[in-house]
Amino acid sequence: MTPVFAHGSLRLYLLSLLADQPRHGYELIQALSDRFGGTYIPSAGTIYPRLAKLEEEGLVTKSTDGRKTVYEITDAGRAELQARQGDLHDLETEVADSVRRLADEVRSGVSAAMRNLRLDLASAKRQAGDARSARKAGTAAGTAAGNAARTAAGAAAGAAAG
Repeated sequence: MTPVFAHGSLRLYLLSLLADQPRHGYELIQALSDRFGGTYIPSAGTIYPRLAKLEEEGLVTKSTDGRKTVYEITDAGRAELQARQGDLHDLETEVADSVRRLADEVRSGVSAAMRNLRLDLASAKRQAGDARSARKAGTAAGTAAGNAARTAAGAAAGAAAG
């Protein structure tokens, strides 16, 4: 599978998310999932090592808020983000294009599934109609045969009595 982010792009995207507001790891995972319309949900094993590296580089700090670890961008992180605004813009364009392509694929798949469902329903309706017609024909034939048998039996009884 092709990686969603090119080398270093996730790092830049995390900095941009933290520039909006301090967040804990789960909030970052949710923000990325929301940004990708649920089509990409990074694992904790992807996010936390990147955050640790950003902290090691002095681009983010972490603090503890109860049981949660909250990450916040530093001035050095803001400076890097500012220096890489062009890269961030390109990344946003790539993400938007990627989400659009995925949405188009999903839409196409749903349309095809709906067409197939309509065809299946029409076929089932025809088969049900054929079965009803066959039952009606069978019932009519059975009724005619029964009437003929009763008539013949009545005639035979009348002849035997006469």
